[in-house]
This record gives sequence, C-alpha cells and structure tokens, in this order.
Amino acid sequence: MNIFEARMDELYNQIEHHARLYYEKDEPEISDFEYDALVRELAALERDHPEFSRPDFLTHKVGGSASNLFTPVEHAVPMLSLDNVFDNQELADFFGKLDRENENDSYVCEMKIDGIAVSLLYENGEFVQGATRGDGRVGEDVTENLREIDSIPKKLRIDSRLEIRGEVLMTLESFRNLNQIREENGEKVFANPRNAAGGNLRKASRNVDPKSRRGLDFFAYYLVDAEKFGVKTQSDALKFMADLGLPVQAAYQVCENLSEVGEFISNWHEKRFELDYVTDGVVIKLNDLTQWNAIGATSHAPRWAVAFKYPPEEAITKILEINISIGRTGVLTPVAILEPVNLAGTIVKRAGLHNADEISRKDIRVNDTVRIRKAAEIIPEVVAVEKASRTGQEVIFEMPKRCPACNSEIVRLPDEVAYRCPNRASCPAQLRETIKYFASRDGMNIKGIGSRLSVQLVESGLVKILSDIYELKVDDISRFSRMGEKLARKIISEIEQSKTRPVSSLIAAIGIRHIGKTVAELLVDRFANLEALMNADESEIANIPGMGEVRARSVRAFFQDSENVRLIRRFEELGVNTGNSESGSQTQAQLFGKIFVFTGTLSSFTREEAAERVKNLGAKVSSSVSSKTDYVVAGEKAGSKLSRAESLGVKILSESEFLALLASYNIA
Repeated sequence: MNIFEARMDELYNQIEHHARLYYEKDEPEISDFEYDALVRELAALERDHPEFSRPDFLTHKVGGSASNLFTPVEHAVPMLSLDNVFDNQELADFFGKLDRENENDSYVCEMKIDGIAVSLLYENGEFVQGATRGDGRVGEDVTENLREIDSIPKKLRIDSRLEIRGEVLMTLESFRNLNQIREENGEKVFANPRNAAGGNLRKASRNVDPKSRRGLDFFAYYLVDAEKFGVKTQSDALKFMADLGLPVQAAYQVCENLSEVGEFISNWHEKRFELDYVTDGVVIKLNDLTQWNAIGATSHAPRWAVAFKYPPEEAITKILEINISIGRTGVLTPVAILEPVNLAGTIVKRAGLHNADEISRKDIRVNDTVRIRKAAEIIPEVVAVEKASRTGQEVIFEMPKRCPACNSEIVRLPDEVAYRCPNRASCPAQLRETIKYFASRDGMNIKGIGSRLSVQLVESGLVKILSDIYELKVDDISRFSRMGEKLARKIISEIEQSKTRPVSSLIAAIGIRHIGKTVAELLVDRFANLEALMNADESEIANIPGMGEVRARSVRAFFQDSENVRLIRRFEELGVNTGNSESGSQTQAQLFGKIFVFTGTLSSFTREEAAERVKNLGAKVSSSVSSKTDYVVAGEKAGSKLSRAESLGVKILSESEFLALLASYNIA
C-alpha cells in the first residue's frame, strides 16, 4: 500500500467516524471546519488517485442515513446537500464553470443556518407530513414532532398540494437555557445548537415533554415545483412562502452580480453575531429558477447553488487558573480563567469547561496554551490544547474533594457526569443561585433580584430560605451598596406583585430537579393546585403525557422532604399563589380555564408578556387555534391563526379590545 492509498484509507475511517457522531448521535468531536478540511483533503486525493477511491462512500452521498426510530419517507424530489467554497476565488470558479448563455445572472444570498433540514408537505392547506433529509432520498417521518414547533403553521391559505423545504434550528437563548438546565441536572451538555436541535427533533419517546420542542424554530427556504404556482425566481419563492404565513429569515438579499455577493458575504461576517441563531456561512443561489433544471445537479448537490463557509473565529491564549462555579442544584462546574484575548470583537477572559470528563478528554491543564472559539458563535470554549507549547510548568487539574463554599464532602452519583455538593440546605453558593433562579423570568419574574443582590441577601443573612424574600422590607435592602431607597421600593413592589404569578411559575421557581417552566405547566394542567400535586403519587404524575418516571420521581422526592413542605406552607401564609383556596392570590383567577391564542405583533407589550397577564388570571395559552379556543388576540400582521379563528367562529379580540378586557380586571 503506497502513501496515498494509506492516507485515503485513514481519511475514509476518520470521516466515517465523525459523520456518524454528527448525523446519527448529535455528538460531534470536531468542528465543522475541521470536518470540512478532512473532506477537502480526501476529495483532492480522490481526484489525483481515482484508482484508490470508494465511489459508494458517504462523501458522495447526502447527509446521514435514516434511523429505525421513525417510519421511512421517500422524497419525491431528492433533498440534496450543498457544495462548499471558502473564499471569493472559489466562489467565482464555482459559478464560472457553469455552461450557460446568460452572463447577467442575479443571485440570492441567504444566511446558511446551522440546523436540521426538513421537508413539510401540505394538502389543501393542512400540514400532513414532515420528514428529515436522511440520505437525500429516504428520510424519517417526524410529523408529530414538527407539529409541536410553534413557528411551523399547521394550516395555510392554499387549496393545493404544497411541499416546502427548510431548516429546524434552536435559538441561542433556548440553547443556553437548555444547556444550563442539563448542567444543573448533572447531564452531558450539547456541543452546539445544531446538535441540540437534532437531539430534540428526533426524540421518539412518549415521555418527551411536547412543549420541550418549543425551544425549536423553523425557517423555510425552498419551494418545491415552484413553477406550478407561477413563481419564476428564488426571491419570489421566498416572498410567496412568507405571504402564505411560513417563516422566512429576513437575512437575505438579491445581488445583481458576484461583486455584490462578495459585499453581502463581507457585511455579514461580523453582523451575523447579532442574530439569535447560528449561521456558519452564506448560501448563494442563482435567482432564475428556470436555469435550475437546465443546469442540474450532481449525485449529492445542485450546480446552481453553493455554500460560502466562514472560517471559525478562534484565538490562542493561556489558562491562568481553573475555578469552580457552584450551581443552584449543587453541581460543580470548572471554569477556565484566561489570559485576556480578543475574539470575534470581544475580550474573552473566561471559558466554560463543562465537567471533569471533558477536561480529561481534552487533557486541559493549568498554564496550558489553548485554542479557544465561541461555541454557538457566542459562548467561549476551549477547542484544543497546543501541546507543542508545553514547558513542563503545566499542572493537572483535579476536582475538589470538598465544596469551596461550605466545605461539604463532594459526591458523584453513578449515573451523572457531574460532581455535586449535597448540602442543599445551607450551602451559600447554592442559595445564591437558587434565589437568582427563583426571581428569574421563567420563575417568579422579580425584576431587580439578580446576581449581585442575591449575593448581598445571602451574605447579610436576610434570606436563609426562599420564603424570606417575601418578608424583606425597604429598609432591609436600601442600605446595600448601589441600591438606595427608590430602587429598594421598586424591588419590594416587584416582590409583592410576584405573589399573583401563576402556580406553574412557583412550581418552576422552587427548584425541583428536571422541572422547568413548560413541564410545570403540564403539572398545573393536571393538578389545579400545589396541595393536589403534593399529595399525588408517583404513578399518577408519571402518566401525564410528557412527564415520565424520572420527572415523577423527582417531584415526589421533593415533596417528601419536610423542609420543602414547610417552605410551601410558609409561601401560603405570606400570600403567594399556590392555587389553594386559602392562598391570598386566588381572587385573580377570573379567566380560569379560558384558552387564549396570540397572533401578530402587539404594540403595548410582547406576546409573552400578554400571555403572562392572562395566565395570572387563570387562563391558558395555546400556540394553535382549535374549536376549544376561547379568544384569539390579533395584532398587526396576524397570520394563518386569524384565518383559522374566523373559519371556526372563535371570538377575535383586537389589541384595544384585549387591553379593555385586562382593564376590567384591573391589571392592564
């Protein structure tokens, strides 16, 4: 075996290994840039040494294979991948190779979303089937999972068969929240939003919380058989889909020549970091759809489109020390303190190391020179150690045996990757994080209680358990640094207002493991108040769709702890809404059981804020309109939900009518 054949065999094995991790397990070990480099090296060797190539290898196909978790779906029109280019010359060469008469082509530039490609099929306006790309010809039927994504319309105003393609993604905010929860629960974190989206979309268990997929979003980018609808350009196809009510990303532009394409690529190189989703490049398509069929495609990619991939944003720096951060559930998270370095326009001083296993796998040591990048384009992470730069002064890191905050002995449960401080009752670090989480937007939404005030409340001894928050006085906190009486009064007012928050907010805020905002709403749908939930047995909780045994066990364990029961009783005494008849806030439940749907843009507040107002009155909020819906609140540019409400005879409220409804309950 000569050196070229040996290297090609090595590359085939490496690429196959990393493709399986990426496409099938959503657990990549290397970056997209590093994977692309391996593929490019192999492609060059295959071109120069075709006698050693493997024509049936996955690099000549599309994506991964379909799993056995879902029913196979054969695509009537293959879902192809895209070829990549990495600089303007390669871009010019790609389109320069096309044999066509029209030299005055226009192009459509769209941001390349790092997500999961799917196909959506509508029959007479009804969403009937959704599938993953799979190998390009056969994908997986994930219809029911896609139905749970709020931004995918379930009905369109069209009376014919329509198929569109697009990308399922996870926003950066959802990704950060998900990983924070997983880290606090001692679970392995996702490497990036693409893997989190893939793992979430392809869950098939009956015990998966349907609302968990609300962290996913969707953008449409391809209209199948566009000519059937009289659409002749890609830019018109995007407009056509948007007019139907399908979400289309705003970050696209028609460019009259490749020079303008280059300007678009350059402008978005830094600007893309302002988006709330990950983009790793720009997709450039010929705008004229009539050319697409004439130009055709290879076995795995069209010739009329290409992806320009941005280089990864990376920097070299040094790890000065590794500190330990303690979360609200007691999980110890190692954090690298870095020699400050400029990365993607910001000065980076810290990087998350996730857990001890990750440190060991990458062999990260104090004083190491490391390569860092912004994971998910925003969160700094250590990519690799520059081992050639080691001097012998590097120190192997070991997790502490005792909690740095309370000196309790650290434990590591058999089924967890995390080390944990078990002293939930009196560990000051856990209490600080617990207070901050309790007051967060997904909890009791007490504006003004953040990291700094949480520390002050714990160090002063004013808050020893969560219910102490409701006994705070203006004089107690006005003496803190950077506070003052005016701000203190505002915070106390926020604390008082939080007593009327929905019961689900309190359940989410008190820190039951595995129970966040959406799961808490599932519990409230089944148990009207905390008293009923506290008395429910494990099987009763587990049988709720979306709960399962692990969450049920966690809920029961929480309420079997006498300290937690005393905490709930104290909340009731202080007038916090627990849903029980004797708790002071139940007088607010005037809209109890009514179902609201919001559509369009509201000027007075966000849809989320509007939803909170009706939830405080005992109502429920749904993402889709049905015959059971009581009210649809329609703002500006209301979409298909408004049409659906009209067809079903559901009561529709304008924004002014909605405000009048709230005012009648004195909460507008």
